[in-house]
Amino acid sequence: MNEYLKNIIQNIPEKPGCYQYYDDKGVIIYVGKAKNLKKRVSSYFTKNHDSPKTRILVSKIRDIKYIIVETEADTLLLENSLIKEFQPKYNVLLKDDKSYPSIVIKNEYYPRVELTRKLLKDGSQYFGPYSNVFSVKILLEFIHKLYPIRTCSLNLTPEKIAEGKYKVCLEYHIKRCLGPCIGLQEFEDYNKNIESIKEILKGNTNIVSNNIYAKMQELADRQEFEEANKLKEKYLLVENFKNKSTVVSNINYNIDVYSYDEDENSAYINYLNVHNGAIIQAYTFEYKKRIEEAKEELLGLGIVEVRERFGSKAKEIVVPFYPDVTIEGTEFSIPQRGDKKKLLLLSTQNVRQYKLDKLKKAESLNPEQRSVRILKEMQKDLNLKELPTHIECFDNSNIQGTNPVSACVVFKMGKPSKKDYRHFNVKTVVGPDDFSTMREVVYRRYHRLLEEGTPLPQLVVIDGGKGQLSAACESLKALGIYGKIAIVGIAKRLEEIYYPEDSIPLYLDKNSESLKIIQHIRDEAHRFGITFHRNQRSKHQIKSELDNIKGVGDETKRLLLKEFRSVKRIRLAKDEELEKIVGKHKTLLIRKYFENKNE
Repeated sequence: MNEYLKNIIQNIPEKPGCYQYYDDKGVIIYVGKAKNLKKRVSSYFTKNHDSPKTRILVSKIRDIKYIIVETEADTLLLENSLIKEFQPKYNVLLKDDKSYPSIVIKNEYYPRVELTRKLLKDGSQYFGPYSNVFSVKILLEFIHKLYPIRTCSLNLTPEKIAEGKYKVCLEYHIKRCLGPCIGLQEFEDYNKNIESIKEILKGNTNIVSNNIYAKMQELADRQEFEEANKLKEKYLLVENFKNKSTVVSNINYNIDVYSYDEDENSAYINYLNVHNGAIIQAYTFEYKKRIEEAKEELLGLGIVEVRERFGSKAKEIVVPFYPDVTIEGTEFSIPQRGDKKKLLLLSTQNVRQYKLDKLKKAESLNPEQRSVRILKEMQKDLNLKELPTHIECFDNSNIQGTNPVSACVVFKMGKPSKKDYRHFNVKTVVGPDDFSTMREVVYRRYHRLLEEGTPLPQLVVIDGGKGQLSAACESLKALGIYGKIAIVGIAKRLEEIYYPEDSIPLYLDKNSESLKIIQHIRDEAHRFGITFHRNQRSKHQIKSELDNIKGVGDETKRLLLKEFRSVKRIRLAKDEELEKIVGKHKTLLIRKYFENKNE
């Protein structure tokens, strides 16, 4: 796999859709479907394939394109449409030479409706082919539930039925067949069901449901409520089955669908070609902006180019807004609801995905570009004067007022700069006073930076609400740098962003990159502060009275405690006993400490 394909696969979304493989001549050689496009396409290049046919296919892939859809069911329909349109070489080979399944209505008295893979010239009527046998079985199950037609293979000619040699089977007793084999159902009545089934297989479910509804109302008017209720059940069954897919519509549209998106430098246009209600082509392209062209002008240019390139003659074009172009004999429409609106939304989803993929490819080649983009977004979201390439965040830690500490973490270009992290042991505050603690550590931090001539950050984030933020601002004012540094507070409960001297918080979109950066630096400050606080508490918990004796180090303490087991026994020991362990000089230090303490 070359770098070009690696880059494509790296940025494919984890969404349902269809993928197309192209050879070196730009010809589609394979169309496939996937619940998860990224995993499925990646598997072709990361697994060892036992099938030589698959290995040959992979060796010929030079380009990959894909169309995302809303549901897994849509992938089946879209795959079928694309295969019918382009007939890729490897789709047949890689299906082990099995043809796609079809549904056949047999050319016989009391016709059977069943699945087949063989298309025979026997006068039967075939529908399909379908790309997935499971979907065919679901369709047949629905048909048999809606209409009681036979499934047996008996030769039901009028002569054979008249002979009276047949008997009804279990299907009759469970009311899935009305017994035409013994003459209990007339051919005309049976054939009406077959005609309705044909309409369903053609996709005209509206015609079927309207006919059932009309008959139901007629029976209700005649007060034949039991029969009307049976038809009501059939009507609801058809309504529930109606395909809501955006990929294949019940109405045979022949339209073009366009969507538009843009960024600072480029305009992106997606084109869907819908033929007989099915999407058979999707194409996205980009225009580099030269001057400040209007989006209506750019969309118009794209439509003209696509119609010329692909030879489109569509009389209706669905668009998100009216383009700055007029095409004779063609009507532009902006749908507000229905199937066309769904197609427009699908096109919009694809153009946005194309734009995102392009951005990801550029950022994978130049990681700094992503950082700059995110910081520009943060500058815009927080209304900052400068790009926040250097951000610092403060967080306080104490439990019931013990061992109060504070942490300062530093982010540069949107990423942690751990060598610049700093801890603070709080010196002037007694007890759990968050505001005073914040006032002290912010002052100490920036007083030192000013003394050293170190560059100040563009943004300071305070972990806390309005109270902690106000305390930090007092320190900046005392240092004379208030207003030179942007400062905000973030409250934990609802992730509100507070500005100095403003009681109304800012709420950023939960999915915005700006909020994610702020949350990251806040969480990192909390982690760093808590770790330091735990270490400080641990030190105090294991502190011995011997730590207070100047000149007595860790090794001396270890030897004394090993011999005497406790501080009390050391204090009561004779000088001769101590001298044997630590010598005369340290014995004097120990004895002097305990004497002073007693006094």
